[in-house]
Amino acid sequence: MSRGARRDGRPDTVWSVTGGEDEQARTGPVSRAGGADGPRHWVYPVGLLLRGRRVVVVGAGTVALRRVTGLLQAHADVVVVAPNATPALADLAASGRVQWRARPFGPADLADAWLVQACTDDPAVNAAVAAEAERLRIFCPRVDDAGAASAWTPAVGRAGPITVAVHADRDPRRAAELRDRLVEHVLSDLGRPRRTAPPGAGRVILVGGGPGDPGLITVRGRAALAMADVVVTDRLAPVVLLDELAAHVLVIDAAKIPGGHSMAQEEINRLLVEHARSGKTVVRLKGGDPFVFGRGMEEVIACVQAGLHVDVVPGVTSAVALPELAGIPVTHRGVVQAFTVVSGHVPPQDPASTVDWAALAAVNATLVVLMGVATMPAISRALLAGGMAMTTPVAALTDGAAATLSTVGEVAAGRGLVEVQAPAVFVIGEVAAMQAAPG
Repeated sequence: MSRGARRDGRPDTVWSVTGGEDEQARTGPVSRAGGADGPRHWVYPVGLLLRGRRVVVVGAGTVALRRVTGLLQAHADVVVVAPNATPALADLAASGRVQWRARPFGPADLADAWLVQACTDDPAVNAAVAAEAERLRIFCPRVDDAGAASAWTPAVGRAGPITVAVHADRDPRRAAELRDRLVEHVLSDLGRPRRTAPPGAGRVILVGGGPGDPGLITVRGRAALAMADVVVTDRLAPVVLLDELAAHVLVIDAAKIPGGHSMAQEEINRLLVEHARSGKTVVRLKGGDPFVFGRGMEEVIACVQAGLHVDVVPGVTSAVALPELAGIPVTHRGVVQAFTVVSGHVPPQDPASTVDWAALAAVNATLVVLMGVATMPAISRALLAGGMAMTTPVAALTDGAAATLSTVGEVAAGRGLVEVQAPAVFVIGEVAAMQAAPG
């Protein structure tokens, strides 16, 4: 980003980027959207370590809720003072995550506080809070009058281990825009070559990549990829993201293709351990969620037994995502109150099957079957034998394709869904016929 100075030498925007023990504060030439009216303020950015320290939030509306969630992420001891609270804040209090003093603010509320936030919609109350905080030498942001406050709350974003905080001279919209741009920049910067850690300092990160659409991987998953030295990928992972990796990143294809090439799980485990032991950050990129028929726990056990540190990043499971993208809810009020996710990899008649298909047929729940392309006729016959109606709808969902609809009776007879190719997700139940495609 290009930078310069105003003629009077003062900053319009201050932003800080914090990562571990490294911190930078920079000033830039960006003009404040509000023009030249009003005094400009120098801001001294600092990262507060609030774990276990008391922070008082006066007010319990939606603005206070936003402040509280950030404070909880910093593991602060949060006390909320307000006669009434939004449902979400009341729920946080009921769960014990925050302390709620359900009454008006009083000076005694700031006892033992390290920081106070004045977040009410009453300027007189906010002024009283700020005045008491000033007397006690406690910093106090005010949501209604930043110019009368002793501290400002920045627009905050996070990318992996990096925290971005932006102040824009009382222009929250500009601060949020700059924060988003900086977070995007940090995410790309994380993928650049870095000093290789010494042997034994490596780690493994299991990342659930979601149902295939690169836009459906989590923010934490993208950040993990940006930090990777080695990526061991599945074929069902969002492989288009591999093109965004830095040139130094080693990509290992660990695809398991039905009826084709398949890397043994033992070999995958060995590769994860070997590269992590050499001091690398190894990302195991998987489709869906690592622990939903993804052998994720097997990989965790292998790494832990090898003495390695392992992180798991949950992913959006295709068992719910693909039906949802096709406009099919797995539950719907007045229709069905439960759903079950089942692996169809082993056919019902196989002694290795641990699924009680007859019991599933008798339960009024949506059935979601993964890895069942080859076994769906046998599964349908087992469900019919368990008492499921022949007219029960069945939808087949594949990545990027519209839902194909049939019935359990048709599939059991070998006439329904015969053109469906793997990978596919099957939804069995009344909701399968809804297909109220999202607008």
